[in-house]
Amino acid sequence: MLFIEEGEEVQLVLTIIPTNATEQKVIWTSEDKSIATVDSEGKLSALKAGKTNIKAVAKDGGSSTSCAVYVTKKRLSSKRTVLAYVVADNNLSAFAKADLEEMKQGMASVFSNSIHLLVYIDMGGEAKLVEIVNEGGDAVEKIIKTYPDRNSTGITETLEVFDDVFTDERYTAESYGLIYWSHCDGWIPYPVPSTRWIGQDTGNGDNRMNLADFERILDSAPHFDFIMFDACFMQSVEVAYALRKHTDYYIASPTEIPGPGAPYDKVVPYMFVDENAAVDMATAYFTTYANMYNGGINISNNNWTGGTSIAVLKTSELDNLASVTKQLLSDGVVVNNTSLREKVFNYDKRSSSAVGYYDMQQMMELILDNSAYSNWKQVFDASIAYWDTTEKNYSQFYNMFSMKGANGVTHYIPRSTTSAAAVAYRSTAWYTAAG
Repeated sequence: MLFIEEGEEVQLVLTIIPTNATEQKVIWTSEDKSIATVDSEGKLSALKAGKTNIKAVAKDGGSSTSCAVYVTKKRLSSKRTVLAYVVADNNLSAFAKADLEEMKQGMASVFSNSIHLLVYIDMGGEAKLVEIVNEGGDAVEKIIKTYPDRNSTGITETLEVFDDVFTDERYTAESYGLIYWSHCDGWIPYPVPSTRWIGQDTGNGDNRMNLADFERILDSAPHFDFIMFDACFMQSVEVAYALRKHTDYYIASPTEIPGPGAPYDKVVPYMFVDENAAVDMATAYFTTYANMYNGGINISNNNWTGGTSIAVLKTSELDNLASVTKQLLSDGVVVNNTSLREKVFNYDKRSSSAVGYYDMQQMMELILDNSAYSNWKQVFDASIAYWDTTEKNYSQFYNMFSMKGANGVTHYIPRSTTSAAAVAYRSTAWYTAAG
């Protein structure tokens, strides 16, 4: 896809495969010439805000290809600033380096002076804040600031980076987005056993951040159009509810994510569309891996055939979801947690000592009678802006497993009401709101 502002022009580049194809000439066309036109040489001119498709067809009528083009209104001020906060001072550093390169590829198709993509990246040693800028079709890194070796999950350190981005007049925008990249483990606080929580920095010890700390950091940030976690187990209702006042849309996976993480070359351009950015990002994320999916055959980090799952929650619906959940569960419902844990789909394929991430929709279906469940599901469905999964997903602890019974959002089911996890759970905002 291509992202461009009104009045801008860009030369489209077409690669013919094979290079020695008999027909080397193509015919360029625009699906909607009122949005953008393209001349016989592939030079595109953006005319007005909207979406169109540019198509190149071999002159002999054979092969063809197309490119989606989003044209946005010309703005004098910055339209959207996105910060990707990458905590990779751990065993994910190689993936972080690859994802940074993918972000550059993604920005190479974004032609606009009204957007900013900033990346804070800590792969051990000196950390840096860079802006990825499109210069004539080439995406380049511009170093904004370097930081000494540090704990990137620390409150003070994270606040410093947020301050360097969101209080800088150069990045003042009409809207904002946030990507958080690292090891994560849902709502579960560290050091409850067998968890990683929000971010992991192993540069000097084993440092991690808890949800309450992350909320404090977001209190000092602008409101976000979207917050996306490129990390495992983060699409839980407990996390989404805690962050609901800080973002319009919450994007995450309910299970382990693919080793390579988000396909940023495909996702980045959608971060800057005028509407439905979160859903478009999730769709691009899922479609990329769905097209590679092959039941896990010959899976590797360079050939991820193990599928994926991702959901987007509309946070404005979560207060209503909590209210309805509390009301329906307060009507004399008796729950056998042991039975629930055995019957409800569990996205977490770690050992039996793991806390577990259980499918919320399936849990409520088993707890409530048909009428109450029907009422609850209407509210739940209103909160789901997007959800999709491949038939199976991959777990490094289990290999391939069926996603039958999965509906995209997880919920805690305690093994024991006196366990460390259960005690911690009772401090979450969702527990208080939903009972």
